[in-house]
Amino acid sequence: MSSPQENKSLVAASFDRWRAGTGSPFELLVPEADWTIVGSSPLSKKYANRQAFLEAVIQPFNARMKTPLVPTVRGIYGDGDTVVILFDAAATTKDDQPYRNTYTWYFRMKDAKVVSVIAFFDTREFDDFWNRVSPT
Repeated sequence: MSSPQENKSLVAASFDRWRAGTGSPFELLVPEADWTIVGSSPLSKKYANRQAFLEAVIQPFNARMKTPLVPTVRGIYGDGDTVVILFDAAATTKDDQPYRNTYTWYFRMKDAKVVSVIAFFDTREFDDFWNRVSPT
């Protein structure tokens, strides 16, 4: 079992790779990891596994972007098997508009991998972009 500090270090390294364009925290998800988006967005729900989440949210999200989403971490906190990441993210959408949002992700960790996620962000900002920009 990984310590809270080890888990924080793993997550921090994954965000560093994401910021550098060489990886992402999604690589830490086990295949059966569930991902819950909290809020009132049409995409707010629990996704049963990594593939379902990536196909329904991340792939169409990235297809709407002109530039990759770049995270700026404000803080990473660990308690027991949970790592909390507070970060801002920015990109340019395919319609040349800025996308900016602030996220808080709660990663439940087991054996140095993420097994469950709860995600909070401004769903109004997200929905505006999602409905305005086509993924094709």
